[in-house]
Amino acid sequence: MSSDKIKIPGVLLSACCLWLNATAAQSPVTLTVDVRPGGPEIPDGFCGLSFGAVAELSRRDTGLLFSPTNSQLITLFTNSGIRNLRLGGSTVEGLRAARPSREAIDNVFGFAKAADVGVIYSLPLLNGNPAEDADTASYIWTHYRPWLECFAIGNEPDIKRYHYPPFGTGTDPAITNFETFMTRWKFFAAAVTNAAPGAIFAGPDAANSGKDGGAWTGRFVAEEKASGMVVLATQHFYVGGSPFTVPNDNHSKLIPVSRAIDKMLSPDYDSKKYPDVYNDILLPILNDGMAYRMTESDDCLKGVPNASDAFASALWGLDYLHWWAAHGASGVNFHNTEWLKTDTVYFDSASHSYKINPKAYAIRAFDLGSDGAVEPVDVKNRDKLNLTAYAVCDTTNLYVTIINKEHDKRARAAMVTIAPEGFAPGEVETMFLLAPRGDVGAMDGITLGGAVISNDSVWRGHWTPLAGSKSGIVIDVPAASAAIVEIHRSDAG
Repeated sequence: MSSDKIKIPGVLLSACCLWLNATAAQSPVTLTVDVRPGGPEIPDGFCGLSFGAVAELSRRDTGLLFSPTNSQLITLFTNSGIRNLRLGGSTVEGLRAARPSREAIDNVFGFAKAADVGVIYSLPLLNGNPAEDADTASYIWTHYRPWLECFAIGNEPDIKRYHYPPFGTGTDPAITNFETFMTRWKFFAAAVTNAAPGAIFAGPDAANSGKDGGAWTGRFVAEEKASGMVVLATQHFYVGGSPFTVPNDNHSKLIPVSRAIDKMLSPDYDSKKYPDVYNDILLPILNDGMAYRMTESDDCLKGVPNASDAFASALWGLDYLHWWAAHGASGVNFHNTEWLKTDTVYFDSASHSYKINPKAYAIRAFDLGSDGAVEPVDVKNRDKLNLTAYAVCDTTNLYVTIINKEHDKRARAAMVTIAPEGFAPGEVETMFLLAPRGDVGAMDGITLGGAVISNDSVWRGHWTPLAGSKSGIVIDVPAASAAIVEIHRSDAG
């Protein structure tokens, strides 16, 4: 979780502070953190990426994506703090992808071992073959159980593509609605557990997140929670929906970049969009005693170039990860459509190398400030800045993450005072997530802790000491930036 804590000279620190303070008027914000037991514990494997099952197969231009010899991608996963790999998506189903060979499976789990990630491995259901699923699962269960989080069966069964006519446009006569899906799911799950006794599952990887459409996740949990086989409810959520000017029409014009950025940084996401999905679908599941994970998430479907791959996505992603952690999620996987240039990691054909977009910085920034349990934060924000804050505490440290999403011409910096209650603060250190000149549209020059994340060397981000003041813990957070504050407990010994 931690990086090497390199101390930088006072002269350099002062210069850094002068640059950070070189903004327009600062607005005061007070964060009162009530440190007490009982908040949601954040699992080590919280942050992940999701890929279509087709990513297991070799491509003519790049070869294998997941391989223990793909040192660039392994380095990017490690440097970015990615701890989970979900393989599924629409390409897992039936005739949509060739069945992965033993060699392909060996390479996936060889990669997982090298990158230190757990794997959620999906098996086909639509037009699938239960004997083939059982054979694949048995091989994985026998050889790679330490790196397998769980199996999944099928993908997005609640959409019309899945349902046989006249109920939808699907091609499997056995699946027409929820009841027939569950009958098939149980049949396939039984085949898997017969071949791999003790195998566990996640599901249903539902696509719809509206109050009515999202009912499939809750219904699935209600049917399977007593089986002992299902350990994780899985939901998909693309908060920005379709980024096209005509909804659901992939051939239409994309929305303007500025609009896409404004949507990502909108306070409405935190106050309305996320709570609607949480309250309607996921809180009842938690109350039912089942863990949940967002196994496909992103700012919007397929991304908007110059927005989804710009610095705005790092601020959005960091806020998104913390929001769901604070609401009891077991993890989030940003979806990585194969080779899409706007996603978290991608293959750059010009340099023939693997690279990251800013969302990877969001993952690493979250990783730095998520060791422990979530603590409540009371925010006093007199000037109503577009700012969010989250707190996490372990036995020795309190981490406070502050995300200033102000980003237009009138964007304001924040002068933030942190007031811990029930925690004796000692030394304080900080790390900033920054773009050049605070540009939310920046695609290069982004740093975390003063360093870039590369594919060929260890990330060298560093913490810098924060000097005390008569007002307590005070930190200036420029517009369009984020800060992670690590407060050491003074009585930790």
